[in-house]
Amino acid sequence: MVRGAEGAIVVGVDGSGGAALAVRWAAAEAGARNLPLHLLFAAGWVGGGYGGGLPVPQSYFDDLDQAGKTLLAEAKRAAREVSPGVAVTSSMPFEPPVPPLVDASERARMLVLGATGRTGFAGRLAGATAVAVAARALCPVAIVRPRTDGLPIPANAPVVVGVDGSHVSDRAVAVAFEEASWRRVPLIAVHAFSDADAGLLLPEPDRGWGTLSQQQERLLAENLAGWREEYPEVQLEPVAVRDQPRAELLARSEAAQLLVVGSRGRGGVTGLLLGSTSQALIHHAQCPVLVVRAAAPAP
Repeated sequence: MVRGAEGAIVVGVDGSGGAALAVRWAAAEAGARNLPLHLLFAAGWVGGGYGGGLPVPQSYFDDLDQAGKTLLAEAKRAAREVSPGVAVTSSMPFEPPVPPLVDASERARMLVLGATGRTGFAGRLAGATAVAVAARALCPVAIVRPRTDGLPIPANAPVVVGVDGSHVSDRAVAVAFEEASWRRVPLIAVHAFSDADAGLLLPEPDRGWGTLSQQQERLLAENLAGWREEYPEVQLEPVAVRDQPRAELLARSEAAQLLVVGSRGRGGVTGLLLGSTSQALIHHAQCPVLVVRAAAPAP
């Protein structure tokens, strides 16, 4: 069990530039929400020995322990630079990163990871790790990506959420309204309805796309109606558009401060834990992506 994760924002640390960006983003979120911040460095040791069955020398573990302590100390200093008053704890489990991060998600308010991490040395948080954790975590998982143009994201930029009417999409909408409310920014709810693999029936020849668009707009309005009443302070912009979800959401990410999506929507293939749209956003979005599973509680 990861101690210190209870009610905290938990961020993965590995010494990479992506993880450093995630630490600073997580520290800002924790400070703004008055939540504790927990730094987790997974040392990556899985047991075994050198070739020929020779035991691993104690010096290896000593070096690994010291490297982890150094990385955690640097991450703590960076977090305090962003949010001086935030309560910071840390842990360093000697195992690969995915299991302790998923374990921490059972008690954390949010997990935060860099989109890519180190590709060498134990403790890395590579892209595959971010995808695996987002697919399995029980709390929302924020994948922090820098903009390709290097520009900062404006504080008044909107939150964007993908809506498709599925159960996990409903959870994403709940989280998105909460995020927009406490950030005091508009919420753009995007329903893109032309994805061929979503099982959407094509319009009949005598009805056309106009009628289908009206139907999808009504569906979106129905999905948002209850949340409008619960969060009247949130300026909501519903958008129903004939486009593929990943293309529309990627385009919207260029002007957003946060993109909220369900882990797998209506077009997901049974048995997959993370849908193709969510994966595309994790890899290419121009703002942090918050992935929500159906079982995940709202922050």
